Amino acid sequence: NGARLGIAAQSVGLEQEAYNEGLAYAKDRAQFGKKIVNFPAVYDMLSRMKAKLDAGRSLLYQTARYVDIYKALEDIARDQKLSPEERQEMKKYTRLADAFTPLAKGINSEYANQTAYDSISIHGGSGFIMEYKCQRLYRDARIFSIYEGTTQLQVVAAVRYITNGTYLSIMKEMLDGELSCDCMKGLRDRVAKLVQLYEEAVEKVNASENQDVHDFLARRLYNMTADIIGSLLLIEDAAKAPELFKKSAHVFVRMAEEEVIGHTAYIKAFNPEDLEQFKAVEEETEEA
Repeated sequence: NGARLGIAAQSVGLEQEAYNEGLAYAKDRAQFGKKIVNFPAVYDMLSRMKAKLDAGRSLLYQTARYVDIYKALEDIARDQKLSPEERQEMKKYTRLADAFTPLAKGINSEYANQTAYDSISIHGGSGFIMEYKCQRLYRDARIFSIYEGTTQLQVVAAVRYITNGTYLSIMKEMLDGELSCDCMKGLRDRVAKLVQLYEEAVEKVNASENQDVHDFLARRLYNMTADIIGSLLLIEDAAKAPELFKKSAHVFVRMAEEEVIGHTAYIKAFNPEDLEQFKAVEEETEEA
C-alpha cells in the first residue's frame, strides 16, 4: 500500500507536468490566425485534463490523510496502550486507507496516461519528436498503471469495498457534510443524483449470484466510484477556494455524469447470458 500511494503521487506529478506542457503549447501555437488554446476542441481537452488533475490530487491527499492517521496511532501503540476510542479510530482509518489506496493508485495512474496522451494530441505531430517533453511523459506514464499492481488488480482490491457498501457510506456522509460556500450546493445536488444511480447499479450487481458477472462489471463500478468521490472531494475544495477549483469542479461533475449515467444503463441492461457474446468474440479472434 505504501508503494501504491507513492505511485499515485508520481501520477499526479506527471499529470501536472503534462497539463503544463499542453497549456503552454496551446497558448503559443497559432492556427488560422488565432492561438489554438481558443479552439473549443483544444480547451475542452485542457479543461478535462485540469479537472482530472485537481480531482486526482484531492483523492491522493485524502488517502494520505487516512494513512497518516492510522500510522500515527500505530506509532503511539508501540509506546503505550491505546484507549478503546483510539483502537476504534485506528481500525476505522486502517479500513479507509485500505479502501482508498487502490482507488488513488488505479485512477491516478489512468489519469496520468490519459493526460499525457492528450498533451501529445495538443502538440500534434510535434508531440512525437524529442524536442518536446510530452513524448517522454507519455512513455513514463505507461508504467504507472502496471507496476505495484495493474489497474485491473486495483479494481480487485477495491471491489469488496464497493459491494459491501463502504464507498456508498462515505459518499452519503460527504453529501451530508457542511460546505464552506453555498455556491457549490447546486453542483453537489447533481452528484447526489449520481449516488442514487450508483446505489442502484451496486444493488443490481450484488443481486447476481454469478461471480463472472461481478468480475466483468467491477471495472465500471470502480470508475463510477472514482467519479463520484472525486466529484465530492473537488466540490469541497471549490467551496473553500472557488478561485482555484470552481471551474474544475463543474467540468469534473459533467464528466462524472457522462460516465455514471452511461455505466448505470449498461449494468442495468446486463444479463448473465450476455457474457457469452464477449466469449464468442474472443473465440472468433482466436480462430482468425
